[in-house]
Amino acid sequence: MNPSARRRLTLANSVVGAVVVALDGTVLTVAQPTLRRDLDASFAQVRWTNTGYLIAVAGLLVFAGRLGDRYGHQQVFAVGMVGFGAASAGIGLAPDIGWVIGLRVAQGVFGALSQPATLGMLRAAHPPDRLGMPIALRTSAIGLAAAGGPLLGGALVTQLGWRPVFFLNVVPALLMAALALTVRDAPRARGSAAGLDLPGAALLAVALVALVRSLVVLPATGLTTATVLGPVVAAAATAAFVRHERRAASPLVPSGLLGSPTVGAALGTLVCASAALFGTLFVSTYYLQDVLGLDPLQSSLRALPLAVMMVLGAPVSAVLLRRHGPRRTTGTAMLLLLLGVLLLSRLDRASTDPAIGAGFLLLGAGFVAVMVSATAVVVRCASAGSAGVAGGLQQTAMNIGPTVGVAVATTLVGLAGVDMGPAPTVLAALTAIGALSALRLPGRGDAPVTERRPAGHPPGDAAREVRTRR
Repeated sequence: MNPSARRRLTLANSVVGAVVVALDGTVLTVAQPTLRRDLDASFAQVRWTNTGYLIAVAGLLVFAGRLGDRYGHQQVFAVGMVGFGAASAGIGLAPDIGWVIGLRVAQGVFGALSQPATLGMLRAAHPPDRLGMPIALRTSAIGLAAAGGPLLGGALVTQLGWRPVFFLNVVPALLMAALALTVRDAPRARGSAAGLDLPGAALLAVALVALVRSLVVLPATGLTTATVLGPVVAAAATAAFVRHERRAASPLVPSGLLGSPTVGAALGTLVCASAALFGTLFVSTYYLQDVLGLDPLQSSLRALPLAVMMVLGAPVSAVLLRRHGPRRTTGTAMLLLLLGVLLLSRLDRASTDPAIGAGFLLLGAGFVAVMVSATAVVVRCASAGSAGVAGGLQQTAMNIGPTVGVAVATTLVGLAGVDMGPAPTVLAALTAIGALSALRLPGRGDAPVTERRPAGHPPGDAAREVRTRR
């Protein structure tokens, strides 16, 4: 297969694979009330259909990326898609809520396999300085899935019930798996002989699972021994992980990524931006529905500018990234996001639809540019042999951030009664921290140095990746 055809198929796999996972999450949200009534499940059990998935995916993303680096991103992606599609079909046939929860955990495992591979495949197929637009197209597709998922899921649930919505992903997932197996990884994308570092993977999984579980249950349980102990366990496991990685012969996260200020700044920006976005979405939706008395459809229509900007703004963000560099693009985007948070924090009973729409438009414009530019920095700072790990780190940030934002918003809004309380202030502070982190990203004239490749790779390929071109 010629390189051009391989790049097109790789881009299609990356985009559709990301959409399949994003679409599944949105339709589940719509289907949950009907699912709960049909299976006679409790609210706590239904909540675990999300919690189980989050815990499974968070603990495995980076290790799954390493599997892709070692055995080939296309192959790991194919396994992830087949498993994800099979688990989706299983949920559609599940006889009780226990099966739904178990299969959602399985979806988390297979989703963790596929998602880092969608970025690893792009890194393997495109030169580092040409990653912006492929990542932007992937981001646009995710935004389209997030916008269209509730509408499509709502229509199916209304007409056919909750079970058919889980069959939506089966055929696309199997088709993408088949296409992935026809595309052999480019020589430079093949995994090195480095080990998988199972001890490091276990330590990182413990840290992430403890953190995510604590954040998820905090709004429902408040400060308990378990929720306080979780961050302590996460911090201890993280310290042990860093110590282990510095001494390991074949670390899970190469030292060029683990100690990179550029990668750290990009990941920190992604966490802060996604926390601010999802936290503000929760607060705004709560206010629109519970205070202003709008129904879910009316609330969704007022938030539509966010989805529109996610879809249309991603390609524009790629162009801005190329012209102005990551630092200026991301920094400006964080300021737009901050303005959106502040504007929506001023909602009251006299707020007009244009003012509400402007707030959501600023949120979408800021977040999409951050996602495109910071993701491009993370992926292109890695060598092709560590692209899966880089993708796993980016996906981990994109899972931790929303969990933090929703936990903060849920807890603080719950304490404030009918008012928004201090939630918008905290979310604005997170956005400001992300803006400061963006200042550490490379400028237009600063080509970020990629992570050094392991010994044994072809000299020509290594030479091409010493520096990413402007």
